[in-house]
Amino acid sequence: MTSETSCAAWRAIAVGLALMFAETGVHVAAAAPPNIVLIFTDDMGWGDLPGFTPESTIRTPHIDRLIREGTRFTDFYVAQAVCTASRAALMTGCYANRVGLAGALNHTSPTGIAADEELLPELLGRQGYATAMFGKWHLGMPPAFAPSKNGFDEWLGIPYSNDNTKYHPVLADSMPPLPLFDGDEVVETDPDQRLFTQRFTQRAVAFIEKHARQPFFLYVPHVMPHVPIFASEAFRGRSAHGLYGDVIEEIDWSVGQIVEAIDRLGLADNTLIIFTNDNGPFLSYGSHAGSSGRLRGGKLTTFEGGVRVPMVARWPGHVPAGRDCSTPLMSIDLLPTFCMLAGAPLPKLEIDGIDASPLLVGEENAKGRESLVFYAGSELQAIRSGRWKLHFPHKYLVVNGETRTDGKPAGYGRLAPQSITNSGIEGIASRHGYVVRELPLSLYDLETDLGETTDVAADHPDVVAHLTTLADHTRTSLGDTLTDHPGTENRPVGRNDEGP
Repeated sequence: MTSETSCAAWRAIAVGLALMFAETGVHVAAAAPPNIVLIFTDDMGWGDLPGFTPESTIRTPHIDRLIREGTRFTDFYVAQAVCTASRAALMTGCYANRVGLAGALNHTSPTGIAADEELLPELLGRQGYATAMFGKWHLGMPPAFAPSKNGFDEWLGIPYSNDNTKYHPVLADSMPPLPLFDGDEVVETDPDQRLFTQRFTQRAVAFIEKHARQPFFLYVPHVMPHVPIFASEAFRGRSAHGLYGDVIEEIDWSVGQIVEAIDRLGLADNTLIIFTNDNGPFLSYGSHAGSSGRLRGGKLTTFEGGVRVPMVARWPGHVPAGRDCSTPLMSIDLLPTFCMLAGAPLPKLEIDGIDASPLLVGEENAKGRESLVFYAGSELQAIRSGRWKLHFPHKYLVVNGETRTDGKPAGYGRLAPQSITNSGIEGIASRHGYVVRELPLSLYDLETDLGETTDVAADHPDVVAHLTTLADHTRTSLGDTLTDHPGTENRPVGRNDEGP
């Protein structure tokens, strides 16, 4: 019996068991490892999706369908509100600081994900999963750090963010042509970015069709809606929310195409689909950026608008339909959860994520995380436990008082050239149209103050003390430059001695 035939047989058994027990209401675990589809957008805002912010006027019928047919996770977080760090955490199950990839890489970076780290596709591939990625990688430049060296059988995409190109809103003149990889080969330079969402979707559907008779892991980290934003001709001008709305509606179309392929091939009952994104919106880009809705802040901040992201999961017969889960979870929890569902061993090196499968499938009295910590670079800026979120004193970014409509950052044209290349938070502010503010020690009750507007630290010194103690454990292990803690468990980042 071939591996594909064996997998098909197990699928038939799983479907039969589910049907046999459906009338009794007994939950039956999957008899075959489920397919896993992870759709991951770039810089999308909490306020962009009507399924999370009803005031949104962007049409997302396919994501809305996932919400109706699955579970909406209202308190889902990423480990850092910036591209590389968020993806490193997702793929390793670790806080990004543990694996040395805080912040964001670019086309000049000689570093990437270390070879010793066991990434999600590697773990699933050893269990017989076919693996593919279509979209943005951002964990190091190929060939040294290519997806193909980290467990992906097939990939089409770009190695870093799409603004590291001639379309960069501020630094276009210093950017090289953007390479598009198909496997380990550069097949185009400066590809038509209007076609990114469409091309990645077509490859995703073809991959599902090719591997319908064996378990597969499909990762679709969309390039959009990271600035600069582009929509194909079929979607440009269709939304009531300008070009940005067009981009989100095309991503929603992509979700629909992937779900339709899964349903058409009879794979729905054994396929877990998760839709989420890497961090909050790049607010300084005005109408070319998303919305945080009721949340404070956006990308590059540890406020809720930067680190809390929409997440919805569908797996008929396993993940409850039409349900909301408000238990806090983080993207680092997906790796151990997927490994449990697939029967795959966890990485040999220590991880920070927990198995959230009991919460995923709606088990009664399922527990979540005791706490979640939020870094910006190497600074441990905030921690959440239950309803409480404590911010330690730190600098943060706010938009420079201007809303632009041309894809340029706030304050563009007034930026001093010498300040654009500054390092640290001041350099980020200069490049992207922010100003720097300072936040004192602040405690927020997220159950009554989702927008983090009212500091109640003085009223709850016991909560402040408890959260500080919890944070101290992380400072000791992973470090914190705000308090000059070096960290004792940080692992070395991967380095390419030959450069990018």
